[in-house]
Parts: sequence; C-alpha cells; structure tokens
Amino acid sequence: MLEFFFQETARIWGDGGWVMIPLALLAIFMYAFAADLFFTFNRSEYQRMNPETCNRWIRNTESAFGPVGEIIRYSQDDVSSLQEIRNRFEEVRLAVLPKIDRRLFFLVVLTTAAPLLGLLGTVLGMISTFDAMAEGGGRVIDMVASGVSTALITTKTGLLIAIPGYFMASTVRRRRNEYSAFLAGLESLTMQAFHKRSQKEELAS
Repeated sequence: MLEFFFQETARIWGDGGWVMIPLALLAIFMYAFAADLFFTFNRSEYQRMNPETCNRWIRNTESAFGPVGEIIRYSQDDVSSLQEIRNRFEEVRLAVLPKIDRRLFFLVVLTTAAPLLGLLGTVLGMISTFDAMAEGGGRVIDMVASGVSTALITTKTGLLIAIPGYFMASTVRRRRNEYSAFLAGLESLTMQAFHKRSQKEELAS
C-alpha cells in the first residue's frame, strides 16, 4: 500500500512537468524557514512565564535565568529612573521585533509565490494543449490530455503548498504579537517594582 502511494505520488509529480521542481524546492525552503521561526519563539520561553514568576524574578534578579531572565537583568542593571527602564525595553524590542518582522515578510512572500508558480504551470500546460490542437495528428488526444493534466496538477500543488504556508504565517504573526505584548507587560511590572523601591528608599531616608 505504501509502495503504491509513493509510486502514484511520483507519477503525479512527474506529470506536472518541470514547474514541479521549483515548487518542491519552494515548499522545502518555506516550511524549513517557518519551522526556524517557531523554534525562535520557543527558545525565548516567554509562553511558559506567568506574572508571579516575573514579579519574583524582578524583585530578585539573581534568581532569574533563561532568555527572559536576561531581559529582566538587563532592564534593571544600573538604572536610576523609569525612563532608563523604558529605554532598555525599547532596545530589546529593536533587537528582536524588526528581525522577526523581516523574516515574517519573507515567509509571506514565499507563500504567495507558491500559487503563482502553480499558475505558471497552468499557463504552460494550456499552451501545450493549444499547440497540440493546432498541430493535429494521431496523437492529438494524448497531447491535449497531457497539457490539461499538467495545468491541473501544478495549480493544485501550488495551492496545497500555499494554504499551510498562510496558516503558518498567521501563527507566526500571532506569536510575534504575543511576544510584543509580553515585553510590554514585563516592562510595566519592572517599572512598578522600581517605583515601589524608590518610594521605600525615600521613606527610609
């Protein structure tokens, strides 16, 4: 059964013509690129954080660890005002978010290219069909069928590649917005903790 599946897949892939080769390369590159973006978000570990842990780490930066701990320590090391904390978090955003935005844009471009390549195969298949009809001859039916098959296969393949790509791009965009919101919340907690410490120091003095 499995052997038949692979044979049928190979046959369909071969019937699609040379356009199937760039479609296959595009699919491999696009899915690998999207997977790398997902791993980037997973390495940041922000999804496993909760306000209680963040508050504990903000109060005691020595207990903080991982990527989030690095941000917490960086945002508080040798700061003397709320504006400095804002500047530190803005630096973190500029170091991370624009890079993600550029990679997300490239992923969208790759996803958009898939159905366009499929459309190219459709056009080539229809041209082959019209050439066969114009030439006539005994093999005209076979040539027309081959042209129509190429046109349909490449269109279907382009869409099958692009549809998951759109879902992946949407997921990456949502993760990006979640990370941006997490940084905003972490900034707010850090500023609140700094303000409380400043008030206690003033009262103590």
